Amino acid sequence: MTTPADVNDVRDPELPGRLLTIERDALVPLLRARTDADFALPVSACPGWTVRDVLAHSSSALIRVVENRFEDGVFSPESNDRDIAERADWSHARVVDELERGMTEAGPVIARAGGALDGIALGEWVHAGDVRTALGEPGAYAGAALPTVLALLGTLTRERGHVPLHADLDDVDEPLKLGEVSGERPPGRFIGDATTLVRLYAGRAPDDGAGYELAGVEAAELNLFGG
Repeated sequence: MTTPADVNDVRDPELPGRLLTIERDALVPLLRARTDADFALPVSACPGWTVRDVLAHSSSALIRVVENRFEDGVFSPESNDRDIAERADWSHARVVDELERGMTEAGPVIARAGGALDGIALGEWVHAGDVRTALGEPGAYAGAALPTVLALLGTLTRERGHVPLHADLDDVDEPLKLGEVSGERPPGRFIGDATTLVRLYAGRAPDDGAGYELAGVEAAELNLFGG
C-alpha cells in the first residue's frame, strides 16, 4: 500500500464518496450472509449498542445526508437513540438495504458540501470496523479502503486545525503529514503501521501487541471523534 506524503494538500471532493463505495462493496455482502443472532452481538467500541444498533445509526446518518435532514441536535446521543428506535420494528435486511442506499447516494451530496460533511464518511468507515470486530471478521480498520482513509485523514486533520503529526508508516512508501500547518506547534511523530494510526485517530485501541512509537503528542489528542 502506498500513498503520497502530500495527499492532504488539496481537498478531493470525490474522496468521501469513494470511501463509502469501497466500504459498501465489502461490508454489505458480509452482512447479508450473517444470521439474525449476529445482529444482536454487542459492539465494544459503542457501549450499549449491538451490531444492529450500529448499522441502524450508520444507515440513518447517511440517509439524513441524502435527504438533507439536519435539525437541531442532530447526531447527538439523544438523536442517535431516536434514529435507532425508529427502526426497531424493521427487519435486519431492511436496515442493511437502507445502509446500502446511503452508502451509494451520500457521496455526491458530501462532495457538494465543501468539506462540512467529509467526517461522516470517515465515521461510517470506522463503524464498519466496529461491526467487523464484533463479528470476529478480519480486516477491521484496514483493508482496501485504507489508502483512501489516509488521504481523507490528511484533509480532515488539516481543515480542522488538528494537532500536527508526521507519520512514518511501515506499509506506506513516504511519510504522511497530518494536522495543522501553522508551525505554531512542532509536529508529533508516529512510527508504526497504517491500521494502528487510523485506530488512534478513530479513538479505537490498537490491536494487542501492535508495535508503534508516538512522541510529542498524546494518543488522546489524535482522536478525531472525542470522548
